[in-house]
Amino acid sequence: MVSESRKKIHNRLKRAAGQIAGLQKMVEEDRYCVDILTQLAAVRSALDAVGVQLLTDHMEHCVADHGKANNHAETKFKTHGQLIDEMKLTLSRFLK
Repeated sequence: MVSESRKKIHNRLKRAAGQIAGLQKMVEEDRYCVDILTQLAAVRSALDAVGVQLLTDHMEHCVADHGKANNHAETKFKTHGQLIDEMKLTLSRFLK
């Protein structure tokens, strides 16, 4: 993963962690259910954005650039076809 993307993902995850802490506080304070559900939807959206960024990075740097020096060790022993199959499986898991 490129360091710029890593930083973006890290920041988004920190923000989502803050939102989850906020959700916990809302439950503890017995806040209105609709407000909690609205915040929960925001957290899910934030996590989906992290997933899209990770999927994009993986496709660009691990699948499309297969065999280049900056790839993860996990991709070195996989064929391009295996990486495509892995990407399909990952997408199906992500989209559920």
